Amino acid sequence: MTRLSELGESHIVSRLLTRNPEPAHVIVGPGDDAAVTAPEGRLVSTADMLVENEDFTRDWLDWELLGRKAAAQNLADVCAMGAVPHGLLVSLAVPDDTDIADLEALYSGLFDEAERAGAALECTVPIIGGDLSSSTLIVIAITALGTVPEGSAILRSGAQPGDSLYLAGTVGQAAAGLDLLFAGLRRETAGPELSPLIETQLAPRPDYGALRTISASAMIDVSDGLSLDLARVATASGVGIELDRALLADLIGTLLPAAEFVLDARAANGTAATAEDLALSWVLDGGEDHGFAASAPSRPAPGVGWRRIGRVRTGHDVSLDGTPVPASGFSHFGK
Repeated sequence: MTRLSELGESHIVSRLLTRNPEPAHVIVGPGDDAAVTAPEGRLVSTADMLVENEDFTRDWLDWELLGRKAAAQNLADVCAMGAVPHGLLVSLAVPDDTDIADLEALYSGLFDEAERAGAALECTVPIIGGDLSSSTLIVIAITALGTVPEGSAILRSGAQPGDSLYLAGTVGQAAAGLDLLFAGLRRETAGPELSPLIETQLAPRPDYGALRTISASAMIDVSDGLSLDLARVATASGVGIELDRALLADLIGTLLPAAEFVLDARAANGTAATAEDLALSWVLDGGEDHGFAASAPSRPAPGVGWRRIGRVRTGHDVSLDGTPVPASGFSHFGK
């Protein structure tokens, strides 16, 4: 074990960036006061954090999967705007007794996810800078940059009555995985039905490739929960959104074994919900899958990852088969 306290910052950074690509659009990368890049089109930027004991715990920490998750949650936001990723700024604070091998695993996960997005979107996504600091808690803060042609950004405000509503990727799986972790399961021992749900919580896999096959009028990265994020689209666009439970049936069905396990684990606490109720709540209110929800006037090309889950209508709310759905999902501050 080699602790960070035994190494200098420059040596740490050079070891962490050995896989970093050097695409032509990066004029000056890590190592100077700031990066210099040459983007084409309008710059799209976003930032997100993962904070120990708020977003993950040491009990189930896997450094490589944490790196994948940190990259995915930022890349998904950029891509949901219709942008092509341009680069990542990575700031990291960790205890000074952290093993350098753990940070190398974290950066391996960052590079793996950046390469997966780049392969799907035919681009290269380097780390162009960042910061490294000491802290009693692990904190990962990433800024993702992307580019989009002028006038081509896909906003939350573009949905129109008559559009269909589509989903690429999954919803509910990360929330199910989180409840399985809290119930004491771990990815290595959960079995083939439940382990993929835990992995979605630890390292979601946004379907970047699907973004190239839809002409969306509005889009959002479903990070905080389908009901909450669709309510944001409805508010921004001044429309109503109708979800169709029959079109969500297979998503709910996939989660039933996990719901049954969690309810059994909660039995001593007197939980009265049925497995289907719990699975539906994960689909509607569970975040962190980073699926893409999009409205579009025409159907995407078949076989490319999009499923229809509802429609855009007049109104101002989100409903399921005609019944209003509360805008519920993840919030750091409970509102």
